[in-house]
Amino acid sequence: MIRRLKIAHDQAVEQRAAARVTMKAMLVHAGDGLRHETAGTTQIALARHLAGLRPRQLEGPEGALRHALRTLAKRWQYLDAEAKELTKMIDDLAHRAAPQLLEPFGIAVDTAAEILVAAGDNPERIKSEAALAKLAGIAPVPTGSKMTSARHRINHGGHRQLNAAIYRTVIVRMRFHQPTIDYAARRTAEGKTKREIIRCLKRYVIREVYHLIRPAPNAITASTLRGSPHWGRRRLSQALRRARRHSRHRLGNHRPYPREQGVHPDPGRSSGPTAG
Repeated sequence: MIRRLKIAHDQAVEQRAAARVTMKAMLVHAGDGLRHETAGTTQIALARHLAGLRPRQLEGPEGALRHALRTLAKRWQYLDAEAKELTKMIDDLAHRAAPQLLEPFGIAVDTAAEILVAAGDNPERIKSEAALAKLAGIAPVPTGSKMTSARHRINHGGHRQLNAAIYRTVIVRMRFHQPTIDYAARRTAEGKTKREIIRCLKRYVIREVYHLIRPAPNAITASTLRGSPHWGRRRLSQALRRARRHSRHRLGNHRPYPREQGVHPDPGRSSGPTAG
């Protein structure tokens, strides 16, 4: 459901932006009076003012321009209301599907929706944090041979919308989240560039998200049982063992330090920032 609403929402936002750009471009050719009335106004006030124009008959360029501006303004208002309504629907679905995703700092409704769309209805298919990082295009790609096995490059594949959502979360944390600000300052003092620090933090956020979208062990077992009509005692015991290992991993083996792409972290280094 979220995927379909997200497609409609993104299309409405894209068309709203196109209407705004066209409206402002055409406003440049308007008369001095109309340009003076709309100078310095916000987008909402501009659309309200232009939608209330009462153009005369189509006599000359000025009348045609006023008709076009009024049409574009009404279109922007309609698309704006549509985008806000879809955002509210997505917000309700995200809170119902995974309210824990909205708790970490910097993850808003749009980011949570992208995560849920990428994970799908069966997030248990994502077996590890590394698999989720590869799905998001955050895991590094090895490029070396047997003689140069330590070489890596940035992954330009994966789910680009999810990658962009994780990037926005990192940027928000680097500006407003004090533990992340301190971490970025420490890594900058060590000689890392801003892009390298962002890659480290993106991997940390992916690790955090992975533990939030993974279902509980009993939910994994129930899902597996529903999908297998010929489930035997041996497979049931294997599923229970996997669930116990997953539970121990969530409680005791969670690495707090983000692994940088292509660079192995020092074992004695302190942990990364924690979400607020």
